[in-house]
Amino acid sequence: MTEGNPLVPCVGALTYDAEGRLLLIRRRNEPGRGLWSVPGGRVEAGESDAEAVVREMAEETGLVVEPGALVGRVRRGPFAIADYRCAVVGGTLRAGDDATDARWCDAAALTDLPLVPLLYDTLLEWGVLPR
Repeated sequence: MTEGNPLVPCVGALTYDAEGRLLLIRRRNEPGRGLWSVPGGRVEAGESDAEAVVREMAEETGLVVEPGALVGRVRRGPFAIADYRCAVVGGTLRAGDDATDARWCDAAALTDLPLVPLLYDTLLEWGVLPR
């Protein structure tokens, strides 16, 4: 709980292509408007984390994914985010819904983009930086 308000359950998708690049989106809305982040969002009522990851990825990137292992959990303000490794099983990459852009990023690109706060440090801590 944060100051009497319940935490908002959210999910994130750590998705890599065959070259080991990480999929990032540029956020259309707050929090982090205009900054780059992994795709994801709020878990809706009655939805499992896996269902939320699949829905958010389809909405934000046009990709169909199969969620895998939980990589880690973070808390950002009122948001309790569970990040899962995902495999692409269909779809075509495009920015949609809450994203203004979507792209595969290697390690060099990741350091050049304006990222949401603590994303790089968290990925480094978890050992999941792109190649």
